[in-house]
Amino acid sequence: MAVNLPPLPRLLPVPGVRLATVAAGVRKPGRPDLTLFALDEGAETAALFTRNRFCAAPVILARRHRDAAPPRYWLVNTGNANAGTGAPGLAAAERCCEAVAGAAGCATEAVLPYSTGVIGETLAVERIEAAIPALLEGLTEDGWAAAATGIMTTDTAPKGFSLAPDEARPYTLTGISKGAGMIRPDMATMLAFLATDAPVAPALLQNLLRQAVDRSFNRITIDGDTSTNDAVTLVATGQASMPRLEDPEDPRVLAFAERLSDLCRDLAQAIVRDGEGATRFVTVEVSEARSEAEALAAAYTIAHSPLVKTALFAGDPNWGRILAALGRAGMEDLAVEGVRLQINGLTIAEAGALAPSYQEADGAAVMKAQELTLAVALGRGQAMGTVWTTDFSYDYVKINAEYRS
Repeated sequence: MAVNLPPLPRLLPVPGVRLATVAAGVRKPGRPDLTLFALDEGAETAALFTRNRFCAAPVILARRHRDAAPPRYWLVNTGNANAGTGAPGLAAAERCCEAVAGAAGCATEAVLPYSTGVIGETLAVERIEAAIPALLEGLTEDGWAAAATGIMTTDTAPKGFSLAPDEARPYTLTGISKGAGMIRPDMATMLAFLATDAPVAPALLQNLLRQAVDRSFNRITIDGDTSTNDAVTLVATGQASMPRLEDPEDPRVLAFAERLSDLCRDLAQAIVRDGEGATRFVTVEVSEARSEAEALAAAYTIAHSPLVKTALFAGDPNWGRILAALGRAGMEDLAVEGVRLQINGLTIAEAGALAPSYQEADGAAVMKAQELTLAVALGRGQAMGTVWTTDFSYDYVKINAEYRS
């Protein structure tokens, strides 16, 4: 079950972006599973893709196409990852792009393909090709909510947010994301599609997206596994009535960067809240580290520990598991007597041992909360890092054991 995941709000249209979603039968009949984004001419696209070396055919092709021509369409299917499919998989992704290009009257390179779902199975290209006319006919600016549903895999609910324009910031930001398992940064394993009508210079747009992703999607983990397919893509259509954003030091650019990061953080946290089998939303904060990299390494070691995650599921304040995970985070000169641990503000361990003031009943009471903050102070510097994760429940094992059935 999702942990305090808000219902899908009204997603605001972004001038210059139209969407359509249909049931193409990619894996299951009757399920919305194919989405098309149409971008007006002149729109700028920035994208980041998974760093998994075993990347899927659509990732390979999307990278090539983005460098070859300005994107005009994004085609997204769920139900099949088209990964581990070799040369035939690459040909299948190319055929999908050709089908859109032929029907829409654009270059094949102007179509970016995205896939998510089961790895190693043949993509049902004929079903996708047959659905392209319906997608083009159904394009609408109000298609965001349908698309948020159409890109889901094991998600229990659609995920999306919008930031409305105001007098100081006369542009809209809207985004949707999917992901519930196989979540670990490098990029974070998920799909996310973002749009704004702000006019932004291409190089700046890519840098702003990277900065936003580093503080959001690259700070989440469900299980430590990195996917083969996933990406975050941002389009700026430039249709808002405002001067172009070009200078990184411009206060308007800094304000845009902050709003983009806020949107990415909300979408990233929604993925964690809907983590497979999750019953806890967990923030791991590591402070007093020598560097941010050290703090994040420590936070991820805690967040990835199966023993920590199962204790969280049980509501057990098993501080020994947390400190044991911390002890293998690669800090060979860590002085354990400088370490402090709090859970939701309750001091459990200090000086590397159980805090004298700690009572087990207090710990058990704190652990009843659905949202937990594990705050670890290392006592060796000024840097900090934060990661968002979940517990491991019975349902996580069940979902992944039965994923292909």
